[in-house]
Amino acid sequence: MSPYRQYGTEELRAEREKLQTAYRAFQEKGLQLDMSRGKPSSEQLDLTMGMLDCVNSKDILDVDGIDPRNYGVLAGIPRVRKLFGDLLGVTLDEIIVGGNSSLNMMYDTIARACQFGVYGSKEPWNCCKERKFLCPVPGYDRHFAITEAFGFEMIPIPMTETGPDMAL
Repeated sequence: MSPYRQYGTEELRAEREKLQTAYRAFQEKGLQLDMSRGKPSSEQLDLTMGMLDCVNSKDILDVDGIDPRNYGVLAGIPRVRKLFGDLLGVTLDEIIVGGNSSLNMMYDTIARACQFGVYGSKEPWNCCKERKFLCPVPGYDRHFAITEAFGFEMIPIPMTETGPDMAL
């Protein structure tokens, strides 16, 4: 196929008509493609439905009287933090349990680090001239878009049979 700049007017019109016909054929298929990664399927979400109505609302209050159906507390519901703290071998002070959006948590973390720095840093990350971010590939494209938006250089790290290539 020749580059379009070499086409005459009639050739361009014919090519446009051919492409529009192909495009309409795709539209008529009614496809609903979702290329995002990491989203559970409807079947996976349905697995949790029984947990949402299996207890009395008075029985779900946390030991501190926190109702987990509401906003809770900044670090997360203490009962859930204890559960994951026990699994990970860390104390409640070392764990945060957020909502179900890792994108929100990552954005907030990167934005705060860029604005104020992190514990032990001398300055906010925005003051660093060359910010780099290691990206496991394949990875989470929407997460990487966050660091790109904040001006990080993306460094792809390929996956091996055991996970990210840690030597890189």
